[in-house]
Amino acid sequence: MSVPDPQNPNRTLTIRWRDRFYAARWVLLACSLVFLVLYAGGLLSFVQALFSFGIIFLSAIAVPRRARLVPAVSQMDQQPSLWPDTSTKRFAEALPDPCLIVDRRVILRYRNHAAADEFPSTAIGDPLSFSLRNPLLLNTIENAIATNDRATGEFRETVPAASWYQVSAVPLEVQKPGVAPTERTNLFVVTIVNQTEQRSLDQMRADFVANASHELRTPLTSLMGFLDTLMGPAANDEKARDHFLGIMRGQAERMSRLIDDLLSLSRIELRQHKRPTTKVDLGNVVKESVEMLQPQLTESKARLDFHNELDGISVTGDRNELSQVITNLIENAIKYGDEGGKIDVRLEKALNRVDYDIKLTVKDNGPGIPAEHVPRLTERFYRVDVESSRRKKGTGLGLAIVKHIVGRHRGDLQIASVVGEGTEISVYLPL
Repeated sequence: MSVPDPQNPNRTLTIRWRDRFYAARWVLLACSLVFLVLYAGGLLSFVQALFSFGIIFLSAIAVPRRARLVPAVSQMDQQPSLWPDTSTKRFAEALPDPCLIVDRRVILRYRNHAAADEFPSTAIGDPLSFSLRNPLLLNTIENAIATNDRATGEFRETVPAASWYQVSAVPLEVQKPGVAPTERTNLFVVTIVNQTEQRSLDQMRADFVANASHELRTPLTSLMGFLDTLMGPAANDEKARDHFLGIMRGQAERMSRLIDDLLSLSRIELRQHKRPTTKVDLGNVVKESVEMLQPQLTESKARLDFHNELDGISVTGDRNELSQVITNLIENAIKYGDEGGKIDVRLEKALNRVDYDIKLTVKDNGPGIPAEHVPRLTERFYRVDVESSRRKKGTGLGLAIVKHIVGRHRGDLQIASVVGEGTEISVYLPL
């Protein structure tokens, strides 16, 4: 297309004729060959052939270009894509839950801020299946498109943590019979409500009832038996009464520890899908935990060495939960390591681990754990030696709590143990 030049109109005219000649060059070449063959065959004289070619030449360069003949097609090709209007976008932003607006091809046309925070991989202009590949979610949207009516469903995501969502897809404007479709009838509003917290709360209640009823039954039975004894045969036996009261106090303490650990585990699971956002100096947390456990170290005559190669480096995490992880790991090393043994605590860079930056290791030189038990150590209430664990006031929930806290921090927990050499537990965390 030539651009008018107000300074030199003749130059603009020359460019226009040259463009037309260039566009018709193949037609003119074909006509030249045809007239040349006709002249050579004697069917046309030289003047007739030249006159005919001249008429075709003038017609070819005088006819406007195709773009001028079909402006409607050109304008149609240059029409902007369908996008929600401003009022629709404001409506989406007013919703507290993630809201996606898609067209009939399930291409994302708009997302509100809540959707951008919950699903950061989504991109406007891309098919929704590029970022959210859950078939239940996509089937719900396709059902709404097929029926031109509301469709609801539920789906679950397992990465980076288990999350449950309720999805609703509804046309922005329902097409009425006998009425021509508008741009708004091609858009569908998809709202996604996070149900993880409610599901976790329900699961927490069910697990608490099941675990509490199972683990509390034994100490409660013991308490009832000793109470019956004290109220009966040992009612006047002062020595037996003191002995039984001591046992009853131990059982009551055990129940208290069980309840505390169960509540702690339940609170962690309730927030499992939400990664902490604060910065924590892990080296200081380890030092504080070691100081808090100093009486137990003194009682067991164990020696603890702490090596910190990351002094001053902070990680993203919850200070109280990370302190609970470190305390549980060191307590286990004190309880199940050799009396008077050595405990090594090391904080260093995580080598050969692409997704993690920091490695925290707690190692003891105790009797170790047989290989068949290691994969199950993080299960709730799993104990290698039940009687030994109870004598050492273990609840069977320590490593389960550690596993859930590490998972909430998007970390990894590894346990290695060799019989006769000790146990080493490593926690990998991102910055």
